[in-house]
Amino acid sequence: MLVHICCSVDSHFFLQKLQKLYPNEELIGFFYDPNIHPYSEYFLRLLDVKRSCKMLGVKLIEGEYDIKGWLEAVRGYEKEPEKGQRCTLCFDNRVEVSMKKAKELGIGKVTTTLLTSPKKSIEQLTTVGKKLGSKYGVEFVSVDFRKNGGTNEQFLLAKEDKLYHQDYCGCIYALGKQRDTQGKIADELFVNIANQIQPESIEERIELYQKRVKLEEKKIEYDIVKESFVNYRLLRAYLSVNKKIVPSYPLFYSYMKRKKVKLRVEKSIKDIHYANRDNIKFVEIDYFNKMTGYSYKNIKEIIFHSPSVKDEINFRNHIEKSFYSLSPIIVVDRVDFKTFELYLDANYYNDIRENLVIF
Repeated sequence: MLVHICCSVDSHFFLQKLQKLYPNEELIGFFYDPNIHPYSEYFLRLLDVKRSCKMLGVKLIEGEYDIKGWLEAVRGYEKEPEKGQRCTLCFDNRVEVSMKKAKELGIGKVTTTLLTSPKKSIEQLTTVGKKLGSKYGVEFVSVDFRKNGGTNEQFLLAKEDKLYHQDYCGCIYALGKQRDTQGKIADELFVNIANQIQPESIEERIELYQKRVKLEEKKIEYDIVKESFVNYRLLRAYLSVNKKIVPSYPLFYSYMKRKKVKLRVEKSIKDIHYANRDNIKFVEIDYFNKMTGYSYKNIKEIIFHSPSVKDEINFRNHIEKSFYSLSPIIVVDRVDFKTFELYLDANYYNDIRENLVIF
Protein backbone atom coordinates (compact mmCIF):
# COMPACT_ATOMS: atom_id res chain seq x y z
CA MET A 1 0.00 0.00 0.00
CA LEU A 2 1.35 3.44 -0.94
CA VAL A 3 0.79 5.91 1.90
CA HIS A 4 0.86 9.57 0.97
CA ILE A 5 2.50 11.39 3.91
CA CYS A 6 1.93 15.03 4.80
CA CYS A 7 3.87 15.34 8.09
CA SER A 8 5.36 13.21 10.86
CA VAL A 9 2.75 14.09 13.51
CA ASP A 10 0.07 12.57 11.29
CA SER A 11 2.12 9.80 9.69
CA HIS A 12 3.79 8.43 12.83
CA PHE A 13 0.40 7.59 14.35
CA PHE A 14 -1.31 6.72 11.06
CA LEU A 15 1.39 4.28 9.91
CA GLN A 16 1.37 2.41 13.22
CA LYS A 17 -2.41 2.05 13.03
CA LEU A 18 -2.14 0.79 9.43
CA GLN A 19 0.54 -1.72 10.43
CA LYS A 20 -1.90 -3.22 12.95
CA LEU A 21 -4.93 -3.06 10.64
CA TYR A 22 -3.07 -4.44 7.58
CA PRO A 23 -0.34 -6.71 9.03
CA ASN A 24 0.24 -8.44 5.69
CA GLU A 25 0.60 -5.26 3.64
CA GLU A 26 3.98 -3.70 2.89
CA LEU A 27 3.59 0.01 3.55
CA ILE A 28 5.57 2.46 1.41
CA GLY A 29 5.58 6.11 2.39
CA PHE A 30 5.32 8.78 -0.30
CA PHE A 31 6.19 12.33 0.76
CA TYR A 32 4.63 14.55 -1.88
CA ASP A 33 3.80 18.01 -0.51
CA PRO A 34 4.59 20.93 -2.85
CA ASN A 35 1.91 22.86 -0.95
CA ILE A 36 4.33 23.40 1.95
CA HIS A 37 5.83 26.88 1.96
CA PRO A 38 8.55 27.97 2.26
CA TYR A 39 10.97 25.28 1.07
CA SER A 40 12.85 25.38 4.39
CA GLU A 41 9.63 24.29 6.15
CA TYR A 42 9.21 21.52 3.56
CA PHE A 43 12.80 20.39 4.27
CA LEU A 44 12.19 20.36 8.03
CA ARG A 45 8.99 18.31 7.75
CA LEU A 46 10.70 15.85 5.41
CA LEU A 47 13.61 15.55 7.86
CA ASP A 48 11.19 14.53 10.60
CA VAL A 49 9.24 12.15 8.35
CA LYS A 50 12.50 10.37 7.44
CA ARG A 51 13.23 9.87 11.15
CA SER A 52 9.70 8.58 11.81
CA CYS A 53 9.76 6.12 8.91
CA LYS A 54 13.16 4.85 10.02
CA MET A 55 11.77 4.24 13.53
CA LEU A 56 8.81 2.31 12.08
CA GLY A 57 10.73 0.38 9.43
CA VAL A 58 8.77 1.95 6.57
CA LYS A 59 10.40 2.63 3.20
CA LEU A 60 10.04 6.29 2.14
CA ILE A 61 9.95 7.84 -1.33
CA GLU A 62 10.24 11.61 -1.80
CA GLY A 63 8.15 13.12 -4.58
CA GLU A 64 9.03 16.20 -6.61
CA TYR A 65 8.73 19.60 -4.92
CA ASP A 66 6.58 20.92 -7.77
CA ILE A 67 5.80 24.33 -6.30
CA LYS A 68 4.91 25.88 -9.68
CA GLY A 69 2.49 23.07 -10.49
CA TRP A 70 0.79 23.37 -7.10
CA LEU A 71 0.41 27.16 -7.35
CA GLU A 72 -1.11 26.75 -10.78
CA ALA A 73 -3.49 24.05 -9.50
CA VAL A 74 -4.99 26.40 -6.88
CA ARG A 75 -4.83 29.60 -8.92
CA GLY A 76 -7.92 31.73 -8.35
CA TYR A 77 -8.68 30.15 -4.96
CA GLU A 78 -6.03 31.90 -2.89
CA LYS A 79 -8.58 33.54 -0.56
CA GLU A 80 -10.61 30.40 0.15
CA PRO A 81 -10.97 29.45 3.86
CA GLU A 82 -9.54 26.28 5.40
CA LYS A 83 -11.49 23.21 4.17
CA GLY A 84 -12.75 25.28 1.23
CA GLN A 85 -12.34 24.76 -2.50
CA ARG A 86 -8.58 25.46 -2.43
CA CYS A 87 -8.11 22.55 -0.02
CA THR A 88 -10.12 20.27 -2.31
CA LEU A 89 -7.88 21.23 -5.23
CA CYS A 90 -4.82 20.70 -3.03
CA PHE A 91 -6.03 17.19 -2.10
CA ASP A 92 -6.79 16.49 -5.77
CA ASN A 93 -3.25 17.50 -6.69
CA ARG A 94 -1.44 15.43 -4.06
CA VAL A 95 -3.70 12.38 -4.11
CA GLU A 96 -3.67 12.25 -7.92
CA VAL A 97 0.15 12.32 -8.02
CA SER A 98 0.13 9.57 -5.38
CA MET A 99 -2.20 7.51 -7.58
CA LYS A 100 0.15 7.98 -10.53
CA LYS A 101 3.13 6.94 -8.41
CA ALA A 102 1.27 3.82 -7.20
CA LYS A 103 0.40 2.82 -10.76
CA GLU A 104 4.01 3.42 -11.82
CA LEU A 105 5.24 1.13 -9.01
CA GLY A 106 2.52 -1.50 -9.58
CA ILE A 107 0.88 -0.86 -6.19
CA GLY A 108 -2.88 -1.44 -6.03
CA LYS A 109 -3.81 0.55 -2.92
CA VAL A 110 -3.33 4.18 -1.90
CA THR A 111 -4.20 6.08 1.25
CA THR A 112 -3.14 9.38 2.82
CA THR A 113 -2.18 10.54 6.30
CA LEU A 114 -4.33 13.61 5.65
CA LEU A 115 -7.20 11.40 6.83
CA THR A 116 -5.94 11.67 10.40
CA SER A 117 -5.33 15.42 10.41
CA PRO A 118 -7.89 17.19 12.67
CA LYS A 119 -7.95 20.13 10.26
CA LYS A 120 -9.00 18.02 7.27
CA SER A 121 -12.40 16.63 6.27
CA ILE A 122 -12.48 12.83 5.99
CA GLU A 123 -15.57 13.03 3.78
CA GLN A 124 -13.87 15.52 1.47
CA LEU A 125 -10.75 13.36 1.22
CA THR A 126 -12.71 10.16 0.68
CA THR A 127 -14.72 11.71 -2.17
CA VAL A 128 -11.51 12.89 -3.87
CA GLY A 129 -9.73 9.57 -3.28
CA LYS A 130 -12.55 7.35 -4.61
CA LYS A 131 -12.95 9.53 -7.70
CA LEU A 132 -9.25 9.48 -8.55
CA GLY A 133 -8.96 5.79 -7.65
CA SER A 134 -11.56 4.97 -10.31
CA LYS A 135 -9.67 7.09 -12.82
CA TYR A 136 -6.34 5.30 -12.29
CA GLY A 137 -7.60 1.83 -11.41
CA VAL A 138 -6.19 2.02 -7.88
CA GLU A 139 -8.13 1.36 -4.67
CA PHE A 140 -8.34 4.30 -2.28
CA VAL A 141 -8.29 3.14 1.33
CA SER A 142 -10.27 5.46 3.60
CA VAL A 143 -9.87 4.88 7.33
CA ASP A 144 -10.90 6.91 10.36
CA PHE A 145 -8.35 6.71 13.18
CA ARG A 146 -9.59 9.91 14.85
CA LYS A 147 -12.56 8.36 16.64
CA ASN A 148 -12.49 6.86 20.14
CA GLY A 149 -9.81 9.26 21.32
CA GLY A 150 -7.54 8.70 18.33
CA THR A 151 -6.61 12.34 17.90
CA ASN A 152 -5.55 12.64 21.55
CA GLU A 153 -3.55 9.41 21.23
CA GLN A 154 -1.90 10.80 18.10
CA PHE A 155 -0.69 13.96 19.85
CA LEU A 156 0.50 12.06 22.93
CA LEU A 157 2.53 9.75 20.67
CA ALA A 158 4.01 12.74 18.85
CA LYS A 159 5.08 14.27 22.16
CA GLU A 160 6.48 10.98 23.47
CA ASP A 161 8.61 10.42 20.36
CA LYS A 162 9.68 14.10 20.18
CA LEU A 163 8.29 14.81 16.71
CA TYR A 164 8.37 18.23 15.08
CA HIS A 165 4.89 19.68 15.55
CA GLN A 166 4.25 22.43 13.02
CA ASP A 167 1.57 25.00 13.81
CA TYR A 168 0.16 25.66 10.34
CA CYS A 169 -1.19 23.46 7.57
CA GLY A 170 1.54 24.21 5.08
CA CYS A 171 0.53 26.55 2.30
CA ILE A 172 1.33 30.23 2.15
CA TYR A 173 -2.34 31.21 1.92
CA ALA A 174 -3.42 29.33 5.05
CA LEU A 175 -0.37 30.65 6.88
CA GLY A 176 -1.19 34.26 5.99
CA LYS A 177 -4.80 33.93 7.16
CA GLN A 178 -3.79 32.18 10.37
CA ARG A 179 -1.18 34.79 11.29
CA ASP A 180 -3.63 37.63 10.49
CA THR A 181 -6.18 36.06 12.84
CA GLN A 182 -3.51 35.71 15.53
CA GLY A 183 -2.35 39.29 15.03
CA LYS A 184 1.18 38.03 14.29
CA ILE A 185 3.56 38.49 11.40
CA ALA A 186 4.26 35.45 9.22
CA ASP A 187 7.93 35.30 10.20
CA GLU A 188 8.18 31.83 8.64
CA LEU A 189 8.49 33.69 5.33
CA PHE A 190 11.33 35.92 6.53
CA VAL A 191 14.93 35.13 5.64
CA ASN A 192 17.71 37.41 6.85
CA ILE A 193 19.62 39.00 3.97
CA ALA A 194 22.86 37.52 5.33
CA ASN A 195 21.26 34.17 6.25
CA GLN A 196 21.67 34.99 9.93
CA ILE A 197 19.94 32.29 12.00
CA GLN A 198 17.24 34.21 13.87
CA PRO A 199 15.33 33.06 16.96
CA GLU A 200 12.38 30.74 16.28
CA SER A 201 13.05 30.84 12.54
CA ILE A 202 12.63 27.68 10.48
CA GLU A 203 16.39 27.69 10.01
CA GLU A 204 16.90 27.57 13.79
CA ARG A 205 14.45 24.67 14.03
CA ILE A 206 16.30 22.79 11.27
CA GLU A 207 19.55 23.17 13.21
CA LEU A 208 17.87 21.84 16.35
CA TYR A 209 16.25 18.81 14.70
CA GLN A 210 19.42 17.94 12.77
CA LYS A 211 21.32 18.05 16.05
CA ARG A 212 18.63 15.79 17.55
CA VAL A 213 19.30 13.17 14.86
CA LYS A 214 23.04 13.25 15.63
CA LEU A 215 22.38 12.85 19.35
CA GLU A 216 20.21 9.81 18.65
CA GLU A 217 22.88 8.30 16.40
CA LYS A 218 25.36 8.66 19.28
CA LYS A 219 22.75 7.34 21.74
CA ILE A 220 22.96 10.53 23.82
CA GLU A 221 19.85 11.20 25.89
CA TYR A 222 18.11 14.52 25.43
CA ASP A 223 14.79 16.29 25.67
CA ILE A 224 13.14 19.13 23.76
CA VAL A 225 11.70 21.85 25.99
CA LYS A 226 9.92 25.10 25.19
CA GLU A 227 10.47 28.62 26.45
CA SER A 228 8.50 31.84 26.07
CA PHE A 229 10.47 34.87 24.96
CA VAL A 230 10.27 38.21 23.17
CA ASN A 231 11.10 37.75 19.49
CA TYR A 232 12.07 40.42 16.95
CA ARG A 233 12.15 40.96 13.21
CA LEU A 234 13.60 43.92 11.33
CA LEU A 235 11.48 44.65 8.27
CA ARG A 236 13.19 47.69 6.74
CA ALA A 237 15.65 50.39 7.80
CA TYR A 238 17.79 53.15 6.35
CA LEU A 239 19.91 56.07 7.54
CA SER A 240 19.94 59.28 5.55
CA VAL A 241 22.40 62.17 5.96
CA ASN A 242 21.89 65.28 3.88
CA LYS A 243 19.33 63.33 1.81
CA LYS A 244 21.89 60.64 0.95
CA ILE A 245 21.65 57.05 2.17
CA VAL A 246 24.50 56.14 4.49
CA PRO A 247 25.38 52.45 5.03
CA SER A 248 24.13 51.40 8.46
CA TYR A 249 23.41 48.25 10.46
CA PRO A 250 20.71 48.24 13.20
CA LEU A 251 21.47 45.70 15.92
CA PHE A 252 18.95 43.03 16.90
CA TYR A 253 16.08 44.43 19.04
CA SER A 254 16.47 47.96 17.65
CA TYR A 255 12.93 49.37 17.69
CA MET A 256 11.20 52.74 17.29
CA LYS A 257 7.54 53.48 17.92
CA ARG A 258 7.68 56.12 15.20
CA LYS A 259 9.14 54.57 12.07
CA LYS A 260 10.84 57.76 10.86
CA VAL A 261 12.62 60.48 12.85
CA LYS A 262 14.77 63.50 11.99
CA LEU A 263 17.27 64.17 14.77
CA ARG A 264 20.82 65.18 15.55
CA VAL A 265 23.78 63.65 17.34
CA GLU A 266 23.84 65.46 20.66
CA LYS A 267 26.92 64.07 22.43
CA SER A 268 29.60 61.39 22.35
CA ILE A 269 30.82 59.48 25.41
CA LYS A 270 33.43 56.73 25.25
CA ASP A 271 32.85 55.72 21.61
CA ILE A 272 29.06 55.85 21.90
CA HIS A 273 27.24 58.66 20.09
CA TYR A 274 23.84 59.74 21.41
CA ALA A 275 20.96 61.29 19.49
CA ASN A 276 19.03 64.09 21.15
CA ARG A 277 15.83 61.99 21.36
CA ASP A 278 14.30 58.50 21.09
CA ASN A 279 17.24 56.76 22.81
CA ILE A 280 19.07 56.28 19.50
CA LYS A 281 22.76 55.46 19.72
CA PHE A 282 25.45 55.13 17.06
CA VAL A 283 28.71 53.20 17.22
CA GLU A 284 31.46 53.03 14.64
CA ILE A 285 32.41 49.72 13.13
CA ASP A 286 35.95 49.85 14.59
CA TYR A 287 34.49 49.99 18.09
CA PHE A 288 32.06 47.16 17.28
CA ASN A 289 35.01 45.05 16.05
CA LYS A 290 37.05 45.87 19.15
CA MET A 291 34.32 44.81 21.56
CA THR A 292 33.12 41.70 19.68
CA GLY A 293 36.30 40.27 18.16
CA TYR A 294 35.04 40.61 14.60
CA SER A 295 37.14 42.24 11.84
CA TYR A 296 34.61 43.84 9.51
CA LYS A 297 36.12 46.30 7.03
CA ASN A 298 32.93 48.24 6.42
CA ILE A 299 29.16 48.22 6.92
CA LYS A 300 28.48 46.51 3.61
CA GLU A 301 30.47 43.55 4.86
CA ILE A 302 28.55 43.31 8.13
CA ILE A 303 25.21 43.54 6.27
CA PHE A 304 25.98 40.55 4.06
CA HIS A 305 27.99 38.55 6.65
CA SER A 306 26.16 39.35 9.85
CA PRO A 307 27.35 38.29 13.31
CA SER A 308 25.28 35.85 15.29
CA VAL A 309 22.21 37.14 17.09
CA LYS A 310 23.86 36.11 20.37
CA ASP A 311 26.89 38.30 19.64
CA GLU A 312 24.68 41.24 18.70
CA ILE A 313 22.72 40.92 21.95
CA ASN A 314 25.92 40.64 23.99
CA PHE A 315 27.23 43.85 22.41
CA ARG A 316 23.87 45.55 23.02
CA ASN A 317 24.01 44.53 26.69
CA HIS A 318 27.53 45.96 26.93
CA ILE A 319 26.19 49.34 25.81
CA GLU A 320 22.77 49.36 27.48
CA LYS A 321 23.61 47.39 30.65
CA SER A 322 20.15 45.83 30.40
CA PHE A 323 18.61 42.67 29.01
CA TYR A 324 15.38 44.51 28.29
CA SER A 325 16.62 47.23 25.95
CA LEU A 326 14.82 48.02 22.70
CA SER A 327 16.80 51.21 22.04
CA PRO A 328 17.95 51.61 18.44
CA ILE A 329 21.69 50.91 18.26
CA ILE A 330 23.05 51.61 14.80
CA VAL A 331 26.50 50.58 13.58
CA VAL A 332 28.04 52.88 10.93
CA ASP A 333 31.45 53.25 9.32
CA ARG A 334 32.02 56.66 10.91
CA VAL A 335 29.94 59.12 12.90
CA ASP A 336 31.02 62.17 10.91
CA PHE A 337 27.55 63.74 10.77
CA LYS A 338 25.43 65.84 13.12
CA THR A 339 21.92 65.69 11.71
CA PHE A 340 20.31 62.60 10.27
CA GLU A 341 17.06 60.90 9.27
CA LEU A 342 16.46 57.36 10.50
CA TYR A 343 13.76 55.04 9.19
CA LEU A 344 13.30 51.86 11.22
CA ASP A 345 10.39 49.46 10.75
CA ALA A 346 10.61 46.50 13.13
CA ASN A 347 8.36 44.25 15.23
CA TYR A 348 8.85 42.65 18.62
CA TYR A 349 6.33 40.11 19.89
CA ASN A 350 5.70 37.24 22.32
CA ASP A 351 6.83 33.91 20.91
CA ILE A 352 7.74 30.34 21.89
CA ARG A 353 10.88 28.48 20.89
CA GLU A 354 12.22 24.97 21.40
CA ASN A 355 15.56 24.13 23.02
CA LEU A 356 17.55 20.92 23.33
CA VAL A 357 18.42 19.76 26.83
CA ILE A 358 21.13 17.09 26.95
CA PHE A 359 21.15 14.79 29.98
